[in-house]
Parts: sequence; structure tokens; C-alpha cells
Amino acid sequence: MPEIIIDTERTVVHVSGPDHAPVVVIGVGNEFRRDDGAGPAVVGQLHGLVPAGVRLVVTDGEPTRLIEAWTGTALAVVVDAVRAEPPHPGQIHRFVMDRPGAGEARPASSHAFGLDYAIGLALALDRMPGRLIVHAIEAADLTQGTGLTPAVEVAVGLVATAILDDIQAGRR
Repeated sequence: MPEIIIDTERTVVHVSGPDHAPVVVIGVGNEFRRDDGAGPAVVGQLHGLVPAGVRLVVTDGEPTRLIEAWTGTALAVVVDAVRAEPPHPGQIHRFVMDRPGAGEARPASSHAFGLDYAIGLALALDRMPGRLIVHAIEAADLTQGTGLTPAVEVAVGLVATAILDDIQAGRR
């Protein structure tokens, strides 16, 4: 059974895998803010399905924790809920950075300091993964409470499948 490490401040939860895996999947969010729990829900669906050597992490999205989670990895996959105008709940956006500075990943996270800031800081500190893939799921409801809205629940399953494909493609 994989080791489960829970940070008492609810900031980072290492769900499975070694400390420095070549692949990490990071679910960003708060399962007590409805659709903001999409990232952790994807990680939950992947538990037991990812190959050995893949680390699963749940975090609140604080930039230094994101950087710490992906530093030294060949592939980092981040899943987060996003807000968009006009909203299309459940719509999935996928961004890829194949090498540091190779492109602009600009998802609008549902968190105050989000992924943009983490990427900028990681680039400055030379702590980017070899490849970064972001799966952003448009949220419908970010109010307090548990449970995903139906459109986001469907997107969670689609993103989990897409991540398994991303991991498999990286092993070829």
C-alpha cells in the first residue's frame, strides 16, 4: 500500500510515490470549495492506476509548494480549476511547456497567486520540470461546500484519462 503523508496545515498531501519521482501529477485545489476540488478529485481517480514511479500530490496551489513538488521531474502534470469569462463549466484547457521558457502557459487559476506566478518563479530559479502539462477545468461553483457540479465531475474523468495518456506518451 502506498505511503500517505498528510501535512497538518492541509497544504501538501503526498498521496503516493517516491519523494523524487521522474513524473509527478499535482492536483491543485480545495475539496471544500465545490468545483475547486477538481484537481484533488483527478488525483483521487488516478490513485492505483498510475505506473510505478509516478508521484501523486495534492496541494493548495501556493507557488513555492508547486515548485517543490515538480523540481527535478522529467514530467509534471498539474490539474486545477479555473474561472473564465464567459464561463463554460466543465470545459478543459490543456497547456504544454516542453522546455523552460518555450511557451506561455496562462491558465487563470482559482487561487490568488496561481500557476503563472509559480512558472515565472521556477523559470527564474531554474527549477522547472523537463516538461509541464497543465489541465485546467472551468469551474461552475467555487462556494463553500463539498461535491463537484455535474459538468466538472465529467471533466474530472476525462482529465484523469488524458493524464494516463500523457504519462504513457512520455514513457515511449
